[in-house]
Amino acid sequence: MKIGVIHSCFRTNVKEALRLAHELGLSGVQIYATRGEFSPWVLTDEDIEEYKALLKSYNLEVSALCGDMGGFGFEVEEDNAEKVEKTCRIVDLAVKLGTKVITTHIGIIPADKNDPQYDTMLRALKACGAYAHAHGVTLAIETGPEKASTLHQFVMDCGDGVGVNLDPANFVMVTGQDPVEAVRLLGPKIVHTHLKDGIMVTPADPSDIYGHSKKPQREDFDHPEYYRELPIGQGAVDWDGYIGALREVGFDGYLTIEREVGATPYEDVKLARDYVIEHGYL
Repeated sequence: MKIGVIHSCFRTNVKEALRLAHELGLSGVQIYATRGEFSPWVLTDEDIEEYKALLKSYNLEVSALCGDMGGFGFEVEEDNAEKVEKTCRIVDLAVKLGTKVITTHIGIIPADKNDPQYDTMLRALKACGAYAHAHGVTLAIETGPEKASTLHQFVMDCGDGVGVNLDPANFVMVTGQDPVEAVRLLGPKIVHTHLKDGIMVTPADPSDIYGHSKKPQREDFDHPEYYRELPIGQGAVDWDGYIGALREVGFDGYLTIEREVGATPYEDVKLARDYVIEHGYL
């Protein structure tokens, strides 16, 4: 396995984040591509070539692009045509950058396949997945608001081009799902992972955390009344069991550090890197 970092963890611009990732000896970076300086509707071909040269000079690769559309994911029918089109443009960017994974939150998948929202989301993800698959890319749904069994059924229904970005902390903080069990269930559909830790404070309705088309959405992802994100090794994730399960199912991709809170982002990324190396997870 390889270790990377989401560029926004450093809370700086992309170019400086690449420098810091190189300074820490990481292998890859995941870059947000839905807004701001690195979105496909802002980047020129010259910009892309400049970033590719910079990545090469730092001996880095793009582990994934983050294609999170925000809002209510793909829950709202009338929003989906635009979101599918934007996702396809991010696929085009991924191809130019040589990465095969785009991660995204898609909203809350209903456990009941007969819920009309299930079909709304499925049709959008099938469209995105078909375009991604045709270009050698996988759209990886990030774990979070639903149990692994619900996500597994949905991903299987989506067909080619749709996989999983497994974030173990989201499971322990929100659904109470055992990440080890989740890895064994989702298996070969896992194409990217996040290295994040945390604890559940009190059980919550996932819609209070991730937003839902039937409820007002919060813009932040810091919900201390429900959970606490913590530095790696200080939360409830069973890292030995989790990494062991990833190895069992044949995952050999990226463990990408994600740290969304805390006053010392660089130090926390370094701590995560050191933790992974010291425990022999690479």
